[in-house]
Amino acid sequence: MHPKDIAITDFTYQLPNEKIAAFPLAERDASKLLVYADGHIQQDVYKNIADYIPANSLLVFNNTKVIQARILFQKDTGGVIEIFCLEPFEETKEYNLIMHKKTSIRWKCMIGGAGKWKSGGLKKEINSPTYGTIVLSATLVEKLSDAYVVELNWQPANLTFAEVLDFFGDMPLPPYIKRKSSTADKERYQTIYAQHQGSVAAPTAGLHFTSNIFNSFASKNIAQAYVTLHVGAGTFKPVKAASMLGHEMHSEWMDVTVETIIQLISNCDNTTIAVGTTSLRTIESLYWMGVKAKLFPQITIADLMIKQWDVYESPLLQTNFSCTEAMQSLLDWMDKNNLQQLFLPTQILIAPGYVYRVAKAIITNFHQPQSTLLLLVAAAVGKNWKKIYDFALENEFRFLSYGDGSLLFCTPIPSRGEKILKNYKV
Repeated sequence: MHPKDIAITDFTYQLPNEKIAAFPLAERDASKLLVYADGHIQQDVYKNIADYIPANSLLVFNNTKVIQARILFQKDTGGVIEIFCLEPFEETKEYNLIMHKKTSIRWKCMIGGAGKWKSGGLKKEINSPTYGTIVLSATLVEKLSDAYVVELNWQPANLTFAEVLDFFGDMPLPPYIKRKSSTADKERYQTIYAQHQGSVAAPTAGLHFTSNIFNSFASKNIAQAYVTLHVGAGTFKPVKAASMLGHEMHSEWMDVTVETIIQLISNCDNTTIAVGTTSLRTIESLYWMGVKAKLFPQITIADLMIKQWDVYESPLLQTNFSCTEAMQSLLDWMDKNNLQQLFLPTQILIAPGYVYRVAKAIITNFHQPQSTLLLLVAAAVGKNWKKIYDFALENEFRFLSYGDGSLLFCTPIPSRGEKILKNYKV
């Protein structure tokens, strides 16, 4: 079956509200861990995750950092308007440049209470011991089909946009967490290795990792690589169409260095594990970008982008390049074009029928029913996704962003580490 014909209703399950985690656990690595491999399920806790990862594996993490993207303005009449900064509207070669802009900026935004914002600008100010009075104003520029363009201006002009968000913004907790964000969320809705600002949602699989877990990898020579994919609000976009043909997959900006691609090439014959769906989408996109570079050596970076259906159609579908061949082709193309990093969006849709080219396993939380993230999981484990989720529900796992997680092996591997999975066979 072509993924276009997939009925999203086939990927549903009953998720009671009480199973959705509203708060994180006190200790990140105390979260439950479900491990699936070769038809077996076992449960443990995250602090022991190294026991289930083969020696000499490579774990790929997304080091994006969540920005405080929600800004509340109060009108003179008392009405509240919420501006949710989605992504830069301005063209840029990297997010870092956008986050360090000064004076003014234009962003693509969602607006809560847009009907109350008929005309004129919005203004908000706070007092800072360091900067004195800080003033932020917002002007509605234009309405797009799915959002708005808002121009933000601020004083003092020497503040960066990142600093402005720190002063005026709130953490953008997912819509299914029915509470206001707190000071604690500024730390806990962020991975400990977050580095590059740009996401409006956390790469939640990484929230469980601690320094102790990273230290436990050393004895098994488990290496780490880092990519950056800025998570957009589209990650929560529901599939409303009857089949996937009617759903437009969201795109997200990825930023990957030459050094990371070299790490991926060197590990192609070993076990590469994506930490989170965003890392997975990134490394699988890199493979297909390499295929494009191999087929079309003169391709531009704009055409290198992976569109929603590219990997299921000719000419990409007719190829069978190895991980090493595709990645090396991408590296050669970057060298020819004098690029030390790739900064471009990907719209890849991973659904049942997709064959993983780079990842052998994925570490991920438990996702919403009828979501593209659940399709991605089903592509990894097949029809057993339902039994895995049933097991998690029956054994009191916590679901969604602040919930527990899983280590899912996509294909049989010779060794899974010291612990063999025989507790529960699906």
